[in-house]
Amino acid sequence: MSGAATNDVEFQGVSKRYGEVLAVSGIDLGVPKGAFVALLGPSGCGKTTCLRMIGGFEQPSEGTVLIDGKSMNGVPAYQRPVNMVFQHYALFPHLDVQANVSYGLRQRRPRIDRREIDRRTLEALELVRLGGFAARRIDEMSGGQQQRVALARAIVNRPSVLLLDEPLAALDRKLRTAMQIELQSLQRELGITFVLVTHDQEEALSMSDLVCVMNAGRIEQMAPPQQVYDRPATLFVADFVGKTNRISGTVEADGASLRLADGRAIQVPRKAPGAATAVLRPEAVHIARGDRSDGFAGTVTHRIFLGNFVEYAIAADGLGEMLVTADRSAARQTIDPGERVTLSFAPESLLIFPA
Repeated sequence: MSGAATNDVEFQGVSKRYGEVLAVSGIDLGVPKGAFVALLGPSGCGKTTCLRMIGGFEQPSEGTVLIDGKSMNGVPAYQRPVNMVFQHYALFPHLDVQANVSYGLRQRRPRIDRREIDRRTLEALELVRLGGFAARRIDEMSGGQQQRVALARAIVNRPSVLLLDEPLAALDRKLRTAMQIELQSLQRELGITFVLVTHDQEEALSMSDLVCVMNAGRIEQMAPPQQVYDRPATLFVADFVGKTNRISGTVEADGASLRLADGRAIQVPRKAPGAATAVLRPEAVHIARGDRSDGFAGTVTHRIFLGNFVEYAIAADGLGEMLVTADRSAARQTIDPGERVTLSFAPESLLIFPA
């Protein structure tokens, strides 16, 4: 592989063991230069371990970690061209904002000129829109402002790769959304590689150029966000990224129909015959009042308001429990729990996986 040509970070057959526990298993991974990549997965999937191996806080048990085409195996964290923003920021409460941001520069050897340190520190604060806060105490800053201080401290050293370990987890929803936009803008402005670890699928899909979905120490899929959502490579990815309805059945010999447990058959995209699970996104299901012959009848059991959208939980005949998302602006009025409805969907909206 020629990792130095196109990738800032590369894993070649990387595994990591903690005693008998295999946290990461034989991963091959390439993070392109200047990309924003999200490592997404449930707790214990290995994503944070991968981040720590990039940062030098852990060493691989097998395989090679490369940064800019150079092996980092055995290279300590302080000698790597990376910086990390931690979930809890790890700021020094007894120092003001400027002293926190400049701390890394002041530890450099050979020493950097004081005027150069001040210039780069104030430049970093301007980048994160904290230009007027240099003398402010850390305990006088809001959560969002502290997160920006941590970012400024990370970028002031001009790393090749910036590592983000769930940096938005401690923020409320509104502030988290605002900081997602800030991070995207900052990454584009700096042009350096960002690697984000998160278990929040919305965060991964909205911020990154590439999403790497991990499970049980392995990579299930790495692709642009829209592809991960619309064309998941595995049933795990389909279930983990976004909300789904699962429909069990058997693909018939013709490969174009799925026989359900109640004997009915529905048209599906052509697949190999055999036991299968069909995945259907809630927004792909059309809901209409009353029992009709052109779909699956059912009863609304729950209704959840989500601003412009309404989610309905429906006990559907032949399909089981179904979740349907409806646009309130497209519906004349909402449907009440207990009402009978009919569900329909296009065959091409079904994703078919072997059972």
